[in-house]
Amino acid sequence: MSKTLRGNHAVILTVLACALYVGYQFYERRQDAEALREQTLEAAIPNVAIAYAMPAPPSETITLPGTIDAWYQAPIYAQVSGYVKMWYKDYGAWVKKGDVLAEIMAPSLDAQFAQAKADLESQRAKYNLALVSVRRWVALRKSHAVSEQSISVQEANAKSEEAQVNAAQHNVNNFLAKMRFKTIVAPYDGVITDRNINVGDYINKEGNISDRNGVTNLFSVADIHMMRLFISVPGTFVRFLKPDVTADVIVPQFPDRHYTAKFLTVANGIDPNTRTVVTEFTIDNKDKSLWPGSYATVRLTVPLDSSVLTIPSSAMVFEEEGTQVATVTADNRIHFQHITVSKILDATVEVTEGVSKTDRIVNNPSAALLEGDEVHIVTPAPGYHVSAEEEAETAEAKEHSSINPSPSK
Repeated sequence: MSKTLRGNHAVILTVLACALYVGYQFYERRQDAEALREQTLEAAIPNVAIAYAMPAPPSETITLPGTIDAWYQAPIYAQVSGYVKMWYKDYGAWVKKGDVLAEIMAPSLDAQFAQAKADLESQRAKYNLALVSVRRWVALRKSHAVSEQSISVQEANAKSEEAQVNAAQHNVNNFLAKMRFKTIVAPYDGVITDRNINVGDYINKEGNISDRNGVTNLFSVADIHMMRLFISVPGTFVRFLKPDVTADVIVPQFPDRHYTAKFLTVANGIDPNTRTVVTEFTIDNKDKSLWPGSYATVRLTVPLDSSVLTIPSSAMVFEEEGTQVATVTADNRIHFQHITVSKILDATVEVTEGVSKTDRIVNNPSAALLEGDEVHIVTPAPGYHVSAEEEAETAEAKEHSSINPSPSK
C-alpha cells in the first residue's frame, strides 16, 4: 500500500513539474515577443540629438597687417642747380621749422641775378630820362612851340619806360626768390629720415645728384609727434568703423608693448581686387618710439549685432529651396525651417533669421528624415559632438605630450 502511494506522489510531482516548465516557457516566449515588439517600435522611430541656437559673441577681433607712417613727411628737392657747399643735419637729427639743412653754391644763378639787377638799373635810368623829356615837352605847351601830338608821344614813352622798370623789378624779385633756394631749410619741426647729398655733389632742379640717373630728394623730414596707421579692412567690417573704434597695435621692434590706435577716417571706396577698404587710424607718439614705415600687427575689435545667433554647421540642411535646419516640434516631430546665414565660421554659422534660442535643432540630421516624422530625442555620448575650440585644445595637448613625454616610473 505504501509503495502505491509513493508511486502516485511521484506521478503527481512529475505532472506538476511539466506544467510549471510549460508555463515558464510560455511566459518567457511571451516576454521575448513583447520585448521584440518594443524594440521594433523603437527602431522604427529614429533617434536624434538636438542643439540650441546660441547668441553670437558681443564682439569679434580680427588681426590685420598695417603700415605706420609719419603725421607729415616731406621729401625736399633742389629748386636750383649748383654744388653742395655744406650740409648741417644728418640722419636722425631733430630740427625746428626754418633750421638750415644745407647750402648750395650756384655761380650761374649768382651771375644771372647780378645781370638782372644791372638791367633794372639800366631801365631806371631810361625811365628817369623819359620823365625829364616829358617835363620839357609839357613846359613848351604854353608857347605852342611843340605840337600836342609830340607831347602825347613823350608821355606815352615815359609810361613805356615805367613799365619796363616794373618788368625789370619783377625779374630781380624772381631771381631773388631763387637765391633763397640756395639755402635748404626744414619746413616744420621733425626728424631727418633721409639724406642723399654730400659736400661737392652737383644737384639740379630735375632731382639728379651728380651722376645718378634717377630723381632723388636731398632730405626727408618727418613730423612724428603723431603717427598715421593704414590698414586694409575687409568690406564686411566697414559698417563697424566709427569714431569710437580703437585698435591694439604691436610693432616688431617692441613686441611686448601695445599701442592704442584711434579711428580717423575711412576711404569711401572698396578695392575691387582685394575687397578691402583703406582705413586710417592715429597713434599718439609722444615718446617718439614709433618710426615711419614700420610694419604693424593690428588687432581690431568690432561690436557685433546682438540679434545674431549661432548654430552648429553640422545642423544645416541644403535643399533646392535654400538652407534649412530640422527642428523638433512639441510633439517630437520633424519640421524643416528656412534660415538666413550671414557668416560661415569653422564649426558654427551665424544666423540672422529662421531660428530662435528655444528651437530644438537636430544636430547631424539624417538624409532619411522627412517633414512630420516622429523622432526620439537622445543625449549624445560624451565626445560625440566636440566644438572646434575643444578639438584644438585636444590636438595641442596631444602634440605637447608627444614632444615632452612623461618620465617612466
